[in-house]
Amino acid sequence: MLKRMLEERKSQPRKEQSDFFDYVLEELQSKDTILTEGIALDLMFVLLFVSFETTSWAITLAIKFLHEHPQALKELKEEHEAIIRRRENASYGLTWQEYKSMKFTFQFINETVRLANIAPALFRKTLKEINFKGYTIPAGWAIMVYSQAVHLNPAKYEDPLQFNPWRWEGIELNGATRNFMAFGGGIRYCIGADFAKVQMAVFLHCFVTKYK
Repeated sequence: MLKRMLEERKSQPRKEQSDFFDYVLEELQSKDTILTEGIALDLMFVLLFVSFETTSWAITLAIKFLHEHPQALKELKEEHEAIIRRRENASYGLTWQEYKSMKFTFQFINETVRLANIAPALFRKTLKEINFKGYTIPAGWAIMVYSQAVHLNPAKYEDPLQFNPWRWEGIELNGATRNFMAFGGGIRYCIGADFAKVQMAVFLHCFVTKYK
């Protein structure tokens, strides 16, 4: 589908750039580009997945958890209704300050993505030989880090299969840790992690304040 769309855009180029396809076409036509059509199509497919599928999947699971855990729904509703009550005008939209005040919402999101394991594996490459628990991993080997093994580890999380947003109370996450890697970690930490959290928080705000 993406290949067909790219061919159509190549045959009927637009005068002004209006979307990502136009920028890809411009790059493909430049003299010094390292981008090929195949790489461009792969990139667009990956961007569609990481920017849409992952967040919508997490939101779907969040709705399931709200249905199954009425106490979590109650606390979430109270937090967001309090945000509206504090406004000068209840019809105003969310502000950044309001978003940053959503303590329980962040706990709820952390627990949702911990159990969702949307990106079930992280891929890395060893830069040098590593000895780990009696095993030798040669330099240049590909490594798959299995995040579910961490997120569902009873040594790290009490009752790991139980949805419990209160486990995150008082814990502030500013990126990945050794025990929480829902958005990857290190220099390859998901560039859209904060955007995904904003999307989920805004959705939850609208969901618990405007629907019954």
